Amino acid sequence: MTTLSKGANMPVAVSTVRAVLGWSAGPGVPDVDASALLLTGSGRVGSDGDFVFYNQPQHASGAVRHLGKQAEADSLDVDLDALGRDIERVALCASVDGGTFGQVPGLHLRLFDTASGAELARFDMEAGTETAYVSGELYRRGGWKFRAVGQGYASGLAGLARDFGSSVDEEQPAVAPAPAPARLSPPSAPCAPGVSPPSTIRSGAGQGEPSVRLTKGEEDLPVDMRKRLSLRKQQVAVSLSKHGMTKLTARVILVLDASGSMSGLYTRGTVAGVTERMAAVAAQLDDDGEMQAWTFASNPARLPDLVVGDLPEWLRLHVRVGQLSLFGRKKPPKGLLPGQVDMRAVGIQNEEQKAIAEVRAFVRDHPVPDPTLVLFFSDGGVYRNDEIERELRAAVEEPVFWQFIGLGRSQYGVLERFDTLPGRRVDNVGFFAVDDIEKVSDPELYDRLLTEFPSWLRAARQAGILH
Repeated sequence: MTTLSKGANMPVAVSTVRAVLGWSAGPGVPDVDASALLLTGSGRVGSDGDFVFYNQPQHASGAVRHLGKQAEADSLDVDLDALGRDIERVALCASVDGGTFGQVPGLHLRLFDTASGAELARFDMEAGTETAYVSGELYRRGGWKFRAVGQGYASGLAGLARDFGSSVDEEQPAVAPAPAPARLSPPSAPCAPGVSPPSTIRSGAGQGEPSVRLTKGEEDLPVDMRKRLSLRKQQVAVSLSKHGMTKLTARVILVLDASGSMSGLYTRGTVAGVTERMAAVAAQLDDDGEMQAWTFASNPARLPDLVVGDLPEWLRLHVRVGQLSLFGRKKPPKGLLPGQVDMRAVGIQNEEQKAIAEVRAFVRDHPVPDPTLVLFFSDGGVYRNDEIERELRAAVEEPVFWQFIGLGRSQYGVLERFDTLPGRRVDNVGFFAVDDIEKVSDPELYDRLLTEFPSWLRAARQAGILH
C-alpha cells in the first residue's frame, strides 16, 4: 500500500478498483457522500449521465457504480477496462450535507484492487470551508494512473460543476422554500448530493462568470495568442472565485528551471507553452499585468519583466536552457542579443536555494501593498534539501506564497515534503507534479495552481503577515 501526498500519482496496474471515501463520524459531523464524474479529453462531462451518485448509482456503460454508504464510508467501483475510449479521467468527488468539510475529521480516500481486496493507496486530506471536493482522479497516461488531488470548493456544487464544463442553475421558488429533504429526487436531471434548494446540472459554459482585467498591450498580440490569453484569464478568475477570491490583486513572479535535464522540455516548446499560460495568471492578478521572471540552474539570473504585449518576442529571446562553459566566460557568446542572459553563467546544475534567496531579496527590496505569488517550475533532481528548507522556513514571515510545480521527473525532495513539515506559523509552500503538462487542460492547471494560495492568504492575514 502506498501513502500519497497531495499532487502525487502512481500507476494502476489492475483492471477494476474500489475507491472508498472515509471519515470519522460523531456529534456535529455532517453527512458525507461520494460521487464520480466521467470526463472526456476536454475535461468536461459529455452529459448528465456521466455523473454517478446515490440517486444515479450506475453509469450507462456499467463501468462506474456507486455501492452505497456504510458506517463512516461511501464507495465507488470503477471498471477501467469497461470505460469508453472517450473517457480520459474519472474524478472521484465528495460533498457534505449541512456543513463543511472542515467539520469532517479523518477525511481520507483509499483505493483497492476490487478482485483481490488489496489496498493500493491511501490519501489523507485536510479541508476548511469547502462544501464540495475532488479527492482523487483516475486518468489515462498510456495506461491508467491515480492522482491524489485534494481540491476543495467553498462555492459548493456550483464551483465543482464549473470545473468540469457544467453549470448549476438554481430553481427560484415562487413561494418561500420548504426545508430541504435529506435526499433529493431528480427532476428532469439528477440532483446532486447535499445541495439545497434543488439544482440541475447541464453541460455547457457557465453563466455569470467573474470578470477579467483588460491588460495594457493585449491588443498588440497576434489574434490566436490574444484569444488564448482572454480565455485563460477568464479561467484564472473562475478558479479563484471558487475560493471567494473575486477581486484579488497580487504580484506574480515566474521562476524557470534551466538545468541540463530540462533541455528536452525547452526544445519541444513545453517551457514556452508553460510561460504563456503563466502570463495569463499575471495578466489577471497583477495590477499592471507585468510579471517578474528568473531563470536558474547552477546560478539564478533575473530576466527582463514579461510585459503581455511583448509576449511572443519575450518567449523567443528569454526562454532558454542553461549551458556548460568549459573555458570561462571572458567574452559574450556570439549572437547574444541585448537583454539576453548569458546562459553559460546560469550553467546546468540544480541550485534551487540560490534562486529562492534571490527572489526573497527582490521582494524585500521592492515592497508592494499586495501579496506575492511565486510560480516556480522544476523537473526535479532536488538535492540541496537542507538549504532549500532553511530558505523557505525563513520566508514564512514574508508576504510571499511559493507554488512549486514539478514537470514530470522525480526527486523533488523537500519541496514535496514541505506541506508536512511542522514548526511554521503558516503554510507558505504548495507543490504538485504533472506527468505531461501539455496534456493538462487550462481549467485543471489553474485550479491546481491556485488551490493553496487562497488558504495561505487567509492564514497570513490572521497571522499579521499580510495587512
